[in-house]
Amino acid sequence: MSAFQPAQRQRWNLYAGFEAAMAAPAARGELRGWAGLALLSLAIAGVYALLLAVSRLPGIGDIFPWPLQFFDKGLVIHVVFSFVVWFLSILGALLTIAVHRLSDGSPGGYGLARAALWASYVSAPLMFVPGMLDRGEPSLNNYVPVIIDPLYYAGLAALALGLFLAVVRFLIVLPRRTGPMEPLAMGALSGSILYLLALICFGIAGSGLADDAIDGAFNENLFWGGGHILQFLNVSLMLTGWYALGGLSMERPAMRPQMTSLTQALLLAAALMGPVFYILFDAYSVDQMAAFTWLQYALAPPTLLAAVLLIRTAREHRATSPLPRAHPAFKCLWLSVVVFGVGGFLGLFVDGADTRTPAHYHGVIGGVNLVFIGLFMSFFLPLMGRAVGIGRSISALIHMYAWGQMLASIGLFLAGGYGAPRKTAGDAQGLEAMGAVFGMYLNGVGALIAVIGGTMFIWICAKALLRRA
Repeated sequence: MSAFQPAQRQRWNLYAGFEAAMAAPAARGELRGWAGLALLSLAIAGVYALLLAVSRLPGIGDIFPWPLQFFDKGLVIHVVFSFVVWFLSILGALLTIAVHRLSDGSPGGYGLARAALWASYVSAPLMFVPGMLDRGEPSLNNYVPVIIDPLYYAGLAALALGLFLAVVRFLIVLPRRTGPMEPLAMGALSGSILYLLALICFGIAGSGLADDAIDGAFNENLFWGGGHILQFLNVSLMLTGWYALGGLSMERPAMRPQMTSLTQALLLAAALMGPVFYILFDAYSVDQMAAFTWLQYALAPPTLLAAVLLIRTAREHRATSPLPRAHPAFKCLWLSVVVFGVGGFLGLFVDGADTRTPAHYHGVIGGVNLVFIGLFMSFFLPLMGRAVGIGRSISALIHMYAWGQMLASIGLFLAGGYGAPRKTAGDAQGLEAMGAVFGMYLNGVGALIAVIGGTMFIWICAKALLRRA
């Protein structure tokens, strides 16, 4: 598993081939569309992240009268835009880059590409507006939380359709590709299959719920299986990003192409069990839910393998030249490994009832988000002719987001250890132990730091997207 060294290292440039494939205005426009949707979703999620963190502070309800059901509806909006729309927008961007690279910049299917973007953009207001209306009940089910309102469900359907069309276009281009299946194309293929598997699970679950009343239990059963498969998609995108960031910063393959394919294959092999669980177990049973829960442990082997290979490559790079510590791609890479690792470790202690559970997933999601921040700064924006300069502000936002997310996760974990319940806010949390109070304040401070870093990222990238290329 030694780091892969090409025969002529000085000529190896991960970015160059993609730059040529994405040179056409149509290609850059497609990528700009997905990048814009990603930033929009992250901006909406960031606003609610700050409001939710503040609403958790003990006694805050006596100072500021929050709107009726604000916390629950706000939590739905925050989660769906930061964990669903944002991630799927990155998948759309990766698919766009992959189809142009595989076809030497002439993939065709531009109608499908436009339809995918239109459907995805329409989904945003359909999901956001119900949170501001005096109607609809929030359903804090796992993975894809819902506001029980026809507009919100229409938004979810539009988003699913948009990404489905992007995947269809990629799969049409794939058989007639003119270039090799490089690791980024393998990541796009893995992401496409995982997305389709998630849709299959949603479809199977929904078909058995057609006659049930739409409530919290309905949504939990509908999104439980497919939601777990979406976590495999998130990790697949992260591993693809690790490869890209390592290559961009160290100017050598971060790991052998065969090994990147192996990590993706391990994810796919495990995720294929998702639809099978609907055959092996009674639908929505305790055993079926437990099977999906245990399936999450299959995320560990490919992630650990990729991390070990990245560390080995970095050590070999350091033996011949200094590590590119100032490069945004490298900062995001190693901080992602650290934050994701801490979040994964915290997951060993969750029980689903207290704030140790959000501590776990805020850690792992933070690790994934750092990869996407690096991809924006070092890959997406340059491919669109909108590169941003490397300066202190870039370094500051990366560190603020990473360490802020770490503090927030540790605070939630500490409070959960003292029994702080999840999905509650203010006095309803019933915090009495000093450790729980301290943990929630630590979470609030960490969340504030992370939100400042995230806001800087959105501002810098939005300015780049809006200016002339």
